Amino acid sequence: MPRTNFDDLLKAGVHFGHLKRKWNPHMAPYIFMERNGIHIIDLYKTQAKIDEAAAALKQIAHSGKKVLFVATKKQAKDVVSEVVKNVNMPYVTERWPGGMLTNFATIRKAVRKMSAIDRQMASSNYKNLSKREKLQIERERTKLEKNLGSISELNRLPSALFVVDIIKEHIAVAEAKKLGIPTFAIVDTNADPNQVDFPIPANDDAAKSIELIVKAMCDAIQEGLDERKLDKEKREEDDSVETDEENENDSDNFEDENGEDANDDDKRQQRRRRSAK
Repeated sequence: MPRTNFDDLLKAGVHFGHLKRKWNPHMAPYIFMERNGIHIIDLYKTQAKIDEAAAALKQIAHSGKKVLFVATKKQAKDVVSEVVKNVNMPYVTERWPGGMLTNFATIRKAVRKMSAIDRQMASSNYKNLSKREKLQIERERTKLEKNLGSISELNRLPSALFVVDIIKEHIAVAEAKKLGIPTFAIVDTNADPNQVDFPIPANDDAAKSIELIVKAMCDAIQEGLDERKLDKEKREEDDSVETDEENENDSDNFEDENGEDANDDDKRQQRRRRSAK
């Protein structure tokens, strides 16, 4: 069963592409027709690509890995941050920090600096600082929070990258490709779908279109996380059952050994009595 309803895709305006003169020829397989100089995306192909991408993301989440969402365009910022927060995945909705993936160690230093500022602000020495020094520290903390707060829990490179608008986020896509990180993206008719591993042909300018697709991806991720949790609980139950069985077997063996020792003692005593007679 498809993850998205055809009517919902239609209502969200997922089928609207860009002007014909702005199109990328590599998007030809995903274009249904042209109307009033605007390309119309084939929603049946969009549905199929959504299901394909969702299945892959579900598997990544099931394995306990992180997916980084990137959406810095105005109409995508709030939508992506609200939806992605629910599945506890990292996201970038402000300016993409150059080298975020290829120079990840430096980005981690900046995140650690943010933690150090938090510790400093919580210490007793902070109260003794002047007003100006406090203001400088608070401004630096606010700036770091704005740019890196959403990736503070990302301790290692993500296992996948989901992008809204690969033209605007071309640096992020290039860094992911360089490191061999799988890329998922909403690709409009003016972009090249061959630049990413899992392209989803759709309108990347309408907030409703973005929300619908990102929500479908996050639902798949949540399913993967839930299945991982169930598998973990099942393994723990199986381990506890095996431990109980082993303890029972050890107890039975111990009783058998004690019984055999008692029988041996009885036989020895009987032999002594016969020899005494």
